[in-house]
Amino acid sequence: MEKLVAILNEIRPEYDWENADDFIANGMLDSFDIIVLVTELESAYPISVDGSDILAENFSSLEAIADLVRKSGGIV
Repeated sequence: MEKLVAILNEIRPEYDWENADDFIANGMLDSFDIIVLVTELESAYPISVDGSDILAENFSSLEAIADLVRKSGGIV
């Protein structure tokens, strides 16, 4: 999880990612941030995120993002 938090902090350092929830509804991540995040995840983990998985629900929390990484074949 530390690596995920570090990636999110690179994109948007102003948020406390570990204690926040519903990143999308709370305006912490927008569509551009999600594209950047997917690129960073694919660089940091040996994964390829399928376009059909780029859904708001997969980026709504740390656990949701970790689940996406796992689903894509990575280890968090």
